[in-house]
Amino acid sequence: MKKTVCFLSALMIGVMCFGCVPKIESLIPTEKLEGASVFIKKVENVPDDFMLGMDISSVLSQEKSGVKYYDFDGNECDLFTVLAKSGVNTIRVRVWNDPFDENGNGFGGGNCDINAAVEIGKRATKVGMRLIVDFHLSDFWADPGKQTAPRAWMDMTAEEKGDATYGYVKESLEKLKAAKVDVALVQIGNETDGAIAGENTWENMQYIFKAGSKAIREVLPEALVAVHFANPEKAGTYMAYAHSLSEIELDYDVFASSYYPFWHGTLDNLAKVLNSIAITYGKKVMVMETSYAFTEEDTDFSGNTIGEGGTFTKPYPFTVQGQVNEFRDVVDTVVNRMRDGIGVIYWEGAWITVGQNSWEENSELWEKYGSGWATRFAAAYDPDAGKYYGGSAVDNQALFGPDGKPLESLRMFNLVKYGNEVPVKADAIEDITLSFDLYGEITLPGTVKAVMNDDSKTELPVVWNVTEAELANMRTGGVKKYRIEGEAGGLAARLTIDMVEHNLVMNDSFETGQLDPWRLIDRGHENELYVEKKLSDSLSGQYHMHFWSAAEDSVDFSLEQDITGLEAGTYKFSMSIMGGDSGETEIYIYVLVDGVEAGRAPLKITYYNEWDTAWVTGIVVGEGQTVTVGIFVKCHGAGAGAWGKIDDAKFNHDN
Repeated sequence: MKKTVCFLSALMIGVMCFGCVPKIESLIPTEKLEGASVFIKKVENVPDDFMLGMDISSVLSQEKSGVKYYDFDGNECDLFTVLAKSGVNTIRVRVWNDPFDENGNGFGGGNCDINAAVEIGKRATKVGMRLIVDFHLSDFWADPGKQTAPRAWMDMTAEEKGDATYGYVKESLEKLKAAKVDVALVQIGNETDGAIAGENTWENMQYIFKAGSKAIREVLPEALVAVHFANPEKAGTYMAYAHSLSEIELDYDVFASSYYPFWHGTLDNLAKVLNSIAITYGKKVMVMETSYAFTEEDTDFSGNTIGEGGTFTKPYPFTVQGQVNEFRDVVDTVVNRMRDGIGVIYWEGAWITVGQNSWEENSELWEKYGSGWATRFAAAYDPDAGKYYGGSAVDNQALFGPDGKPLESLRMFNLVKYGNEVPVKADAIEDITLSFDLYGEITLPGTVKAVMNDDSKTELPVVWNVTEAELANMRTGGVKKYRIEGEAGGLAARLTIDMVEHNLVMNDSFETGQLDPWRLIDRGHENELYVEKKLSDSLSGQYHMHFWSAAEDSVDFSLEQDITGLEAGTYKFSMSIMGGDSGETEIYIYVLVDGVEAGRAPLKITYYNEWDTAWVTGIVVGEGQTVTVGIFVKCHGAGAGAWGKIDDAKFNHDN
């Protein structure tokens, strides 16, 4: 079938060109886009120069892999044109120093070096969009978990890295300037939570931050200078970062944050921490990264960061309307609840599947063009990436379907300024999780909450697809989770039933948000040691015990509680831990009966989200005896320092 290619009038651009890319005229609409089917409440007071942007760093590798994009009329069209016409006014691009191995094979993630940034910047400028340049100051992904120096800088001192930063940033920006790219803002580092380019003390980090700022001011004096952090939900960290930046007298304009509602707490907290920085230090603030899933499904045969199950917060349904409501609420928070809020950037909204037939077919493209999050060649720099390489991890958070056609949520960049009210209707049914004791009664709810397209909620009657025989099997099937499907108002409903044993540990998963009745015996001098609320880092519930320390041999503590009033019998105890950067460790759970050790079992920590669970069984307890259960943690530490999460203590009858 013959393809239709969209184009602008020759009168506008002087000559007809493929992909609708004009040479001068801005394509960003100045009026409301009509015809949208999504509901969106207008955000009041949006400034004309507010950045409503998207990171599309992977676009060149996507296009080389054969990905096609379309406009809302179904015509194949240049991605930059589609975005500009949808109200996107800013493009963000990450820049890695040297994301290639010695043979020129790309590491993936778009193979985003400065040359790619120049090409992306030129195409954005042609359609009237400005550019944000995100220098990771690494050869591949930099984030709160890793801030590795570029290979060429590995043996440099902090001062030498500062000199290298200045030269590299200056040369890169000069290339953008020579190409007449309209640069609005430049980042010094990406999600630099306590580290940058392999340095993790402010005494050393200052050389890199200051050098980057100096280069930006010299080459692009009109561009804003930004720093970028993640994890706003961690109490006190943002103010500590801002204080440290003030202490080193860094010349910068914008304090930027990532905000993914799956992991980063509430918008109330985000507004509080960023507004405090804006007021205290006189800085502009913005959300540099956000996104949301429109489906749980994977489309490229390579797993997604967010999908079905998992321990993460789901404040909106995984629907197209859910994407709209999340983005609208973030924009409203930055505009109306922060002083000097200047923008919100949606992360990688066009990073879709490069093929829909098989993993093998897609993998060939990911490896050749770098259109997946990592290739096997990345092992030259990041062994983990080289081991777990694959495709897009966010294709279910894109604003395009796997066929390259835009979702209705893409219109939100324009509609947040105008609103779009359509008839209110149910968009999705909230998922439910209920816990029941083994052998007890299971009572299913008769109604569920429907989330409406305007983000309100209403109760609807539900019919569950489960038999009495199936419920009886759950009562006798041991500790296990079950999924039940149902229907409410024509929409799918889901109920997770968690069959559990009666647990004799109090505050077993720290869900009170407090330590009591646990006793903390601290023999070390950890930087952080407290009960933390973070669903994505919990084994169950929303809370866990958190520890982190940068210095070697500083993690050394025990956590224990007494259990009294027990019947005579035999019991078992378990507890779980995950973490990393631990070096040599001595970690174990233990049980004391009237102060005498009755058993212990070793635990280990390896890397993020790899939980290890230990059991002590056959604990004989007499009538009236006191049992003490606990965990002993001692880490030598390695690299950035030891960290970990402790959760789910269980003391049950050992039948």
